[in-house]
Amino acid sequence: MLNKTQLKEHHRRRQNLMRAMGNNAIAIIPAANVKPRNRDVDYPYRQDSDFFYLTGFTEPESVALLAPGRKGGEFILFCRQRDPQQETWHGRRLGVERAPEALGADDAFPIDDIDEILPGMMEHGERIFYSMGLNPEFDAQVMHWVNQVRANIRAGSHPPKEFISLDHILHEMRLYKSRLETGVMRKAGKISAQAHMRAMQACKPGITEYQLAAEFTYTFAKNNACEAYPSIVGGGANGCILHYTENSDALRDGDLVLIDAGAEYLGYAADITRTFPVNGRFSSIQRDAYEIVLEAQASAIDKVKPGNSWDDPHQAAIKVLTKGLVHLGLLKGNVNQLIKKNAYQAFYMHRTGHWLGMDVHDVGDYKLDDDWRLLEKGMVTTVEPGLYFPAESGVPKPLANIGIRIEDDVVVTRDGNEVLTDLAPKSVEEIEALMASTS
Repeated sequence: MLNKTQLKEHHRRRQNLMRAMGNNAIAIIPAANVKPRNRDVDYPYRQDSDFFYLTGFTEPESVALLAPGRKGGEFILFCRQRDPQQETWHGRRLGVERAPEALGADDAFPIDDIDEILPGMMEHGERIFYSMGLNPEFDAQVMHWVNQVRANIRAGSHPPKEFISLDHILHEMRLYKSRLETGVMRKAGKISAQAHMRAMQACKPGITEYQLAAEFTYTFAKNNACEAYPSIVGGGANGCILHYTENSDALRDGDLVLIDAGAEYLGYAADITRTFPVNGRFSSIQRDAYEIVLEAQASAIDKVKPGNSWDDPHQAAIKVLTKGLVHLGLLKGNVNQLIKKNAYQAFYMHRTGHWLGMDVHDVGDYKLDDDWRLLEKGMVTTVEPGLYFPAESGVPKPLANIGIRIEDDVVVTRDGNEVLTDLAPKSVEEIEALMASTS
């Protein structure tokens, strides 16, 4: 059951969406499907982000219907009925009777009755807002309902005249985080930072990547959170693989380890990357490379503020990284010319951030009319420059198999920004001090 603050928040979101839809329209939003893992075992259920954003409801086999101006109620929920036998085996259900009070719905019906009820509601909407293509089975069901209405035209039915993707309106709304959302993301960031600190303190030569990954699983679960994405724990050469998830090797003395891991708390993700020495002390060349990335991140974060474009932090980062690559002797020439030729991409091949929210790579357009969009209050982005020197790239031996990425979550504020994940140490001195305190 949602508390009063959450009820108001979800009500506000639905009202904003319905105002954008206009009258004579309906929106259909299905819950996520249960996904089988193997035989009779399912993956842990995770609600569809759009559905959860509008309802706060975490059960499967549910459909939300929004109908602006409908006299019989604007927010209708179809959900599972109470079933003592099923609940004994699989857990409690909210049920149809409790849904209106618990979720702020105007009415609720059994999901088993949706075929009889929803087509009749479609007759009152000239436009249907629905995200086609995400769930082929449900797509077919929606089209079946539409065809049912069309088949009754002679009896006076008025079938919808237009299908409109719900994504653009809804995802633009999700791009701007409210005070409540920012608070939840701040908590997710704090939990994630605590896990990164535990990993630094637990790290020593000979420990395995999966043992460090376990520190995150433990810390997240202890704080009523879960993984926002599979944790990346890459030691040595594995740190040069951007989406390395095997987490199977032992960590070697003298190597760096790159950990990209974040918690999901109450449906919102954190996304932090830290890189540190397995033995607790940076070598001279590791420190040089690391501080280039750290400077690049600071320069990029400084550009996260209202009025700057989405691309400004990236451009700030690549300028520092390119200068650093020249300093390390890996690139030669004029920095601006090297940037124009994308020479840095041999060692830095991804962008400097992405939207963050309910999804790790969250929704929202990065460009408007082919121009990078301007940053505004409430947007949340990651800032994650890196440098990667796999041995096969031909770098000098002291740099071989060094992979470095430093990532934080940054919300745009009225006058600048707030780093939501700054509890996780990232300066050389902070990291070495923390790791030395447990040796």
